Amino acid sequence: MQLTTFRGGIHPKHNKSTTEHSAIEYLDAPDKVYIPLIQNIGAPCSSLVKKNDIVKVGQKIGEPLGFVSAPIHSSVSGKVIDVKKILVNTGEKADCVIIENDKEYTIHEDIKPYGTIEELSKERLLEIVKEIGLVGMGGATFPTHVKLNPPKDKVVDAIILNGAECEPYLTADHRLMLEQTKDVVDGLRAILKITSVENGYIGIEDNKPDCIEAIKKEVEKYPNIKVVTLKTKYPQGAEKQLINVCTGREVPSGGLPADAGAIVDNVATAAQIAKSLRTGLPLIERICTVTGGAIANPKNVMFKIGTLYSDIVEMTGGFKEEPAKVISGGPMMGVALANINVPANKGTSGILCFTQKEAEIGETQNCIRCAKCVGVCPAGLEPIYISAHTLKDNFEKAEEYRALDCIECGSCSFICPSKRPLLQSIRVAKREIMAMRRKAQEKAKAEAEKNAK
Repeated sequence: MQLTTFRGGIHPKHNKSTTEHSAIEYLDAPDKVYIPLIQNIGAPCSSLVKKNDIVKVGQKIGEPLGFVSAPIHSSVSGKVIDVKKILVNTGEKADCVIIENDKEYTIHEDIKPYGTIEELSKERLLEIVKEIGLVGMGGATFPTHVKLNPPKDKVVDAIILNGAECEPYLTADHRLMLEQTKDVVDGLRAILKITSVENGYIGIEDNKPDCIEAIKKEVEKYPNIKVVTLKTKYPQGAEKQLINVCTGREVPSGGLPADAGAIVDNVATAAQIAKSLRTGLPLIERICTVTGGAIANPKNVMFKIGTLYSDIVEMTGGFKEEPAKVISGGPMMGVALANINVPANKGTSGILCFTQKEAEIGETQNCIRCAKCVGVCPAGLEPIYISAHTLKDNFEKAEEYRALDCIECGSCSFICPSKRPLLQSIRVAKREIMAMRRKAQEKAKAEAEKNAK
């Protein structure tokens, strides 16, 4: 069997064995849920409810304040206790709708099945994707209706589903592909219709042979859908790398997937489209992997959006020892939490609770110029130079070294024998470069307006 892969990359330990055979367990919501009004890249939502309102499952409670945004829905039925700013998993405070769960799970009367892919037009399917509040469920949380409606000047001829799940520890997508196989394929079929694209690809790493077999069996009747078996390597699931291995094309520097004629979505995103068409329910729950050495009973769970991380951990059996670090997402690209009393959201793919030994990364030392970070960078960058210029606040030079092309996979930090803060400093560079560009645009606009007068 020919395996496809990309240049660079690393081979961290999988650490998936504790949960890859653990079937999805459905959790009841706790007594209170805290639903953030920003759960996507882009604009937040404004609250459609107020204190003491009664809400039902699936009811829209957040209206987008911009095009690049997605509506928010209630995951439970009950009474709105408050709408206020609380700490969320980014470490910032955001407006949240706090709902007292009545445990009845009464579905809103407007929730009805949408119909089949065949009977719905492409325009209506795109509207539904927007209505259900769908975002990228691999962790990026980019609004899906925006992604599936690329600019008219972009010719897209390939839709790729990311089933690689290359992050260590995470097995949520693995279980999804096994237990909700038809939904994954039907979701891809819906996306193909929305975008008027003929060819679909589902990329799966070869460490998931059971998923490959299940998906291949499901797509037998759809000759336009191909399962691509990927070599197990991190970050095999990154957009640009998936496009390269599935189509042979490269996304140009500074470009988007559509510039290479492709759109990439996560398998969970596709499955949600199929589930929503069948049930009428929006995105109000998702699967995540709860694991790590500090967890008593590692497992994959389906939780209601707005459930606190602490409640999810407690409902899965709690800690067997005090964790030294808790990460939201995977260990490579996830975010460390300072507080687990924050709500999980549409992008929460994993909750990793590490012991002191697992969390140990060693002390930072001087660079020894080994160039390992250059060799493993899947974007073909020179991370050490971007980092060095960033640490000297020389962001113009960091931009010359293509800091903005960094996909933030963390391969450079992982491989560095001196434990240099490569990824962290590159993230700083990207933020500063974008801030400089915005300032330059604002200055140019102000000067243009002044000259116009």
